[in-house]
Parts: sequence; C-alpha cells; structure tokens
Amino acid sequence: MMRLFSLSARIPGLLASLALFVLMVLTFTDVVLRSVLNAPIEIASDLTRLLMAIMVFSVLPVVSARSAHISVDLLDVLFYRLNLARWRDAAVDLFCGVILIWPARRVFDLAERSRSYGDTMEYLGAPLFYVGWFIALMTAITALVLIIRGLLLIFMPRLVEEAI
Repeated sequence: MMRLFSLSARIPGLLASLALFVLMVLTFTDVVLRSVLNAPIEIASDLTRLLMAIMVFSVLPVVSARSAHISVDLLDVLFYRLNLARWRDAAVDLFCGVILIWPARRVFDLAERSRSYGDTMEYLGAPLFYVGWFIALMTAITALVLIIRGLLLIFMPRLVEEAI
C-alpha cells in the first residue's frame, strides 16, 4: 500500500518536471527562432498556457499533502511554545480544504460552459474544456487531501508525522 502512495506522489512530480522541461525547450527555441530567423513558433502561447496549468496543478495535491507550501513563520514560536502547532495546522488544512471545493466546482462549471460553446485554443485548436476539467479535478483532489490531512492531524497525528 505504501508503494502505491509513493508512486501516486511521484507521477505528478514527473509530469510537472516533463512540462517544465518542454516549456524550457519551447521558450528557448521560440526566442532563438524569433531573434535569428524572425520566425516565432506560433503555437508557443497556447503550449505555454497548457504546460503552465499542467505544471502547477499536477503537483498541487502532493505539495498540499506534504505541507510543503511557502509559509510565513512569524508566530510559529508562540504556537510551538503553547503546544498548539498541530491544532493550528489541522484548522488551516480543514479550512483550506473546505474552501477549495468552491473553486473546483466553479472551474468545472466554466469548463462545461467552454465545452458547450465549443471554445478552442487559438493556434492549436484543441478544446479548452480539457484544461478546465484537469484544473477542476486537481483542485478537488487537493481539497480532499487537505481535509483528510486536517482530520488525520486531529485524530491520528503520528500517522501524519510518519508520512512526512
């Protein structure tokens, strides 16, 4: 079972890494072609938007599960001194998980609207709703991960500490 969890955490990272590498090569090639031959890659803007969405939203559940977000630790000393850090983390995770349900639903609604209108990318011609569905799905998974993490911090904190 732990191997499955480990694999499920690696696949999004590999997907984001691949998207970043392709984005890097695409940007370099586009700049060189634009500067040297005055021939930019026309689909670069569409691919950049697509790859950025893949890069950010594919790892969002993993980053949230590991609590690896950038955070400001101005009050950490106080919370640790009062032995409330776990309760703070649980409250933040639960709040963020519940609040993320709204954007996930909204993005799904917008993706469905995009599908009904037949919206496509400007140069690629690919349907836009697939990107919306992906963003909505990954946001919903992140919400679920945060809610589970928050509940585990309350009821089984050792399990969370071991997983990190």
